[in-house]
Amino acid sequence: MANTYTGTATISNQTGMTNLVQTAYDRYVEMALRSQPLIRDLADKRPVQQAMPGASVVFQIYNDLAAATSTLTENVDPDAVAISNTSNVSVTLNEYGNAALLTRKLGLFSLSDVDPAAADIIAYNMADSLDSVVMTELRQGTNERFATGGASDPTDTDEVAAEDTVTLTDIRYCVSKLRAGLAVPRQGSLFAAYIHPEVSHDLRSETTGGGFQDLHKYDASENFWPGFIGTIDGAYFVETPRMYNATDGASSARVFRTLIVGKQALAEAVAEEPHTIVGPVTDKLMRHRPLGWYGVLGWKRYREAALWRIESSSSINAS
Repeated sequence: MANTYTGTATISNQTGMTNLVQTAYDRYVEMALRSQPLIRDLADKRPVQQAMPGASVVFQIYNDLAAATSTLTENVDPDAVAISNTSNVSVTLNEYGNAALLTRKLGLFSLSDVDPAAADIIAYNMADSLDSVVMTELRQGTNERFATGGASDPTDTDEVAAEDTVTLTDIRYCVSKLRAGLAVPRQGSLFAAYIHPEVSHDLRSETTGGGFQDLHKYDASENFWPGFIGTIDGAYFVETPRMYNATDGASSARVFRTLIVGKQALAEAVAEEPHTIVGPVTDKLMRHRPLGWYGVLGWKRYREAALWRIESSSSINAS
């Protein structure tokens, strides 16, 4: 007679006790992979003497007189010239926010503690969302350069092909334009260059020039933002996957935006700083707990001369 085994399965010669064998779960639940929000840091112009609350904030810039190069005549009173009107930059304030509704039943039944995870997710969503709004404003600047790494140079976004990778020539061009436009560097004599990692790959692969230089030759590391990878040709580079890119080039080539930025490129006005909110429980049985974030603020490009954009593809992600 064959032996009958008591085990984990039920087959011809086994008696299974499957009710006692269960799937095990790790109660520690990891967060999704995230990129660090960095783009809002570029908003370094804010109201100094705001007159009153309002739906928008108007910044004004004085315009200088034309250079007076003619000599004066001793016995002639020179004609007076009019000082021109100010230039205005208006920042419209908008409400931004998001919310989740947690149930009591979820908290009672969940194998992991949901509340701290939900708070973390909401806080990240706030920073991530605002960074995206800021990027939308920045990437529409009027000063643009199309990458020269291909056989022919594109003149518009839809002409950027897979071969059109960024070069050091493109970086030097933008830095030179910033200096010629009297833009003020962001760190010492260096402008900020925000670059996607897949674009950075092409730039760092270039054999011409001296390559990226050691940060500590120029300044203390604590003065630079996370993602710093080095300096070259008058710019310090911050590598971040948050740089805007889309398949809007030639033959659906992926086009990446690299920003070269000086001081006061972007203005920010805030009526209420974004913050997380634990909402009141108002349902009849006290089962629904709201959690969200809210803010009232806005951004606008302030000095166009302090912002240049390079549009390029990447040799490791062309589509």
